[in-house]
Amino acid sequence: MTTHNNSRIALVTGGTRGIGEAICRALATDGYQVVTTYRNEEREPDARDWQARMAGDGLEIDLVKMDIADADSCEHAASELLERYGRLDVLVNNAGITRDAVMKKMPLESWHDVIHTNLDGVFQVTRCFLDTLLAQGYGRIINISSINAQKGQFGQVNYSAAKAGIHGFTKALAQETARKGITVNTVSPGYVETDMVRAIDEKIREQIKAQIPVGRFGQPEEIARLVTFLADEQSSFITGADLSINGGMFMH
Repeated sequence: MTTHNNSRIALVTGGTRGIGEAICRALATDGYQVVTTYRNEEREPDARDWQARMAGDGLEIDLVKMDIADADSCEHAASELLERYGRLDVLVNNAGITRDAVMKKMPLESWHDVIHTNLDGVFQVTRCFLDTLLAQGYGRIINISSINAQKGQFGQVNYSAAKAGIHGFTKALAQETARKGITVNTVSPGYVETDMVRAIDEKIREQIKAQIPVGRFGQPEEIARLVTFLADEQSSFITGADLSINGGMFMH
C-alpha cells in the first residue's frame, strides 16, 4: 500500500523538548501531519506556547493530552486522534522519565515509576493504535531507547532495564506484524546535546565527551534524521532492528 506524505499522520510522544522536538520538526518538514503529547492540564499552557513557537517556524503541529503512564489517558488520546484524522501511519514512542540513584539507595517508587512510564507506557500507547495499523496494512513504529540499555549505566538500574525492555518489545512485535506492512524498530541514542545533558556538571560532561570516539555530543537533529529514515515507506525491509546512534561510544 502506498500512502503519500501529505496524508500521513505521525504521533510523537513527549515531543515538546529535546530529541522529541527535533523529531517533530523533522517529520513536519517532511510533510507529515505531526501530533505530539502533553501530560496533563498543568502542562497545557507550556505545550500551547511551544505549538505557537513551531507555527512561527511554519510547522503546524497538533497537540493531544496523553499521559503515557495512564492506560485510560492513552485510550482517550488515541480515540481523539483517530476521530480527528481517521488514521495513524507513524508512531514514535519517545516520552520517558529518569529517577536516578544507585540501586543500594533506590526507593521502590523510583524503580516502579521508571519501569511503568518508560516500558508500560510504550505498550499502552502502541496497543491503542495497533488495530488501526493492522487494518490499514501499513505502519511504522519507532521506539526510542538508549545507549544505557545496551551497555548499562551506573545509577540507572531502573532506566537501563526499562529501555532494554523496549527492544525486547520491538523484536517480538516486529515478528507479529512483519507480514502486515508494519515495521517496528528501536533507536538507541548516545549522549545528545539536550537540556538534560547540558544540566550535567561540566567536569563530568567533559569526561563523557572524552569517551566518545567522534569527540562530540550528538545533535537532536541527527537522531531525528534516523527516525525519518525509518518512518519512510522505502524502509520496509528494516524491522526488529536496534539502531545505535552514539558517535562510536558503544559498539556491539
